[in-house]
Amino acid sequence: MGLSTHVLDTMHGCPAAGMRVRLFSTQAEQATLLKDLVLNHDGRTDAPLFDNAGLRVGTYRLTFDVAGYFKGRGVTLPEPNFLNQVSLDFGVAHAEQHYHVPLLVSPWSYSTYRGS
Repeated sequence: MGLSTHVLDTMHGCPAAGMRVRLFSTQAEQATLLKDLVLNHDGRTDAPLFDNAGLRVGTYRLTFDVAGYFKGRGVTLPEPNFLNQVSLDFGVAHAEQHYHVPLLVSPWSYSTYRGS
């Protein structure tokens, strides 16, 4: 399956439908944008970010527009926001394996893990 992600909105107890997500490849301090997309009704991408044939060993960054998502839901956020963009830097050591990178998020906290 390659690389996938999904986001759960822990404030409202639902998928983060409509959240903007960007995928970058990274090398040292350089980040190259690979994909820019919006999550579907289930808080997921419509297709894997990469299938196993396209995924390469290396380092990547997923950036999630947390403040934009919650503002779009009508949540009043302080200025400046506590969380604006959440960036997750991670490595892919075995391109033949599935890497699932979920995000659990509220306007004030987030957590992630390598999912299955």
